[in-house]
Amino acid sequence: MNETMKQIYELHAEVCKTLANSKRIEIINLLRSGEKPVAFLLKETALLKANLSQHLSVMRQRGIVKARKKGLTVYYRIANLKIVRACDLMREVLFEQMKEKGEILWPKRS
Repeated sequence: MNETMKQIYELHAEVCKTLANSKRIEIINLLRSGEKPVAFLLKETALLKANLSQHLSVMRQRGIVKARKKGLTVYYRIANLKIVRACDLMREVLFEQMKEKGEILWPKRS
């Protein structure tokens, strides 16, 4: 294996570690439709400001989200929409696995 591939595998593992948190995946899902202010993310995730800030900082360091400040408001967006596609693919796999095991509880139709 060449050095470039070793480096790619290491970076891949680091991104996966960053995404190995349900709140971070929730944040990605909230940002899928576009840039959102921190106040919106706080309300939707029900996280404390310090916790949200920590999650966003880690995600920013890994290049998953980007921040923009306008006045006193900080806005976040997905850095590369392929991140959303990757999360969607993983979610599809998980739904398929749950369906195969009969673990999905579908809403009752009235």
